[in-house]
Amino acid sequence: MSLLPILRYPDPRLNKVAEPVTVFDEQLKTLVADMAQTMYDAPGIGLAAPQVDVHRQVIVIDISEDRNTLQVFINPEIVTASAEKAPYDEGCLSVPGIYEEVERPARVTVRAQDVNGKFFDIQAEGLMAVCLQHEIDHLKGFMFVDYLSQLKRNRIKTRMLKEEREKKREKTSQSGKKR
Repeated sequence: MSLLPILRYPDPRLNKVAEPVTVFDEQLKTLVADMAQTMYDAPGIGLAAPQVDVHRQVIVIDISEDRNTLQVFINPEIVTASAEKAPYDEGCLSVPGIYEEVERPARVTVRAQDVNGKFFDIQAEGLMAVCLQHEIDHLKGFMFVDYLSQLKRNRIKTRMLKEEREKKREKTSQSGKKR
């Protein structure tokens, strides 16, 4: 298992639509294991493959308190969503440090496959419903910031770009001191 680099907003690769998984092999299992390790290390509660620049329909989620209940969703799709909406403060490993309220369906039913290709359905509400919808959005090239006003998106984008510039400056100054 290895840690994968997480793309940061506004990286355009985050807007790329993920392809369905058609081969369920050891390579897929390795990707899932690496994604899980990356999510736990970040730390986060969900991660979609496009966030680690792998544009396949793979999601890992663990909302358990003990961080020991990994759930894997391959080729997930929302088959039903409640008309009732619920607001939730969402964050994202690709937009670190930012939390904004997003309103989504309160309950969803998702059909997906496991790492062996076996189909299953899950009914979710609360945090799990939010996570599933959030991560499935990543597979479609959308992010939670896309639900925000243009003004909020611009502020977040400016902040993320500024942080990136500061990191590069810091790296450059550290490498200059080592000489």
